[in-house]
Amino acid sequence: MAEITAAMVKALRESTGQGMMECKKALQETNGDAQAAVDLLRSRGKVKAEKKAARATSEGLVEMVVAKDGSSVTMVEVVCETDFCARNEEFRTMVADVAATAAGMPAGDIAATDAINTRVQQAFEKIGENMRYTRGAKLAGATVGSYKHHNNKVGVIVALDGKLDPTTVSELCMHIAFHNPMGVSADDIPAEVIEHEKVVAKAQAMEEGKPEAIAEKMVVGKVRKFCEQNCLLEQPFIKDETRTVKEVLGGVKVVGFVRYEVGGATEPTEA
Repeated sequence: MAEITAAMVKALRESTGQGMMECKKALQETNGDAQAAVDLLRSRGKVKAEKKAARATSEGLVEMVVAKDGSSVTMVEVVCETDFCARNEEFRTMVADVAATAAGMPAGDIAATDAINTRVQQAFEKIGENMRYTRGAKLAGATVGSYKHHNNKVGVIVALDGKLDPTTVSELCMHIAFHNPMGVSADDIPAEVIEHEKVVAKAQAMEEGKPEAIAEKMVVGKVRKFCEQNCLLEQPFIKDETRTVKEVLGGVKVVGFVRYEVGGATEPTEA
């Protein structure tokens, strides 16, 4: 199998607008063939074939739905060209309808369906501005929560294995929204990211004139610090920075979380 590099994944993300893990999986399945990977994503409904999407869609909304029984939570992102469109009542209603449709699907990544595409098309016909469903995810757990920033452009959903009071769950979602962790633990950070940090840390140490042995020790320390800063469980909790998220959660396990920011691409993260 061909080596799948970070550069290849980045290029595919930029050309398709899909998340890192989706692009990596597509490249792995196509043995590194970029065009074949695009075609694979298109065949799964991940990428629109229409070139009309060339018009920038940098605005939009995120929306989430919590199941009535509290067993699952779903989030979707729909983008458009202008903030004026994003504030349009027709667009907002369409996004809410899309979220409701996605909530009826199984847990996991949610690709566009005929029903979702049809609902987006209906809004397009009324508003006349380019818009598209970009991504969606559904998480399930003993406890679930969500947070949507006041601008409706940043959203977080989380699922926990265990019971946690609603206030702390809400604060945890807010923490993820503002601190944007790369994963639940160090194991969730891609190996290529860790390797890159090692290379940078080694170069910095050598630039400072440190001996090889000292430089290696500095690399270990800097990578450990990087992981602590970017792993959810090791971050100081947003509402009490004297404790880490792990300490706040106690024995409750984070099953997974998803953070969406309109125009960005953050993958579902599982423990």
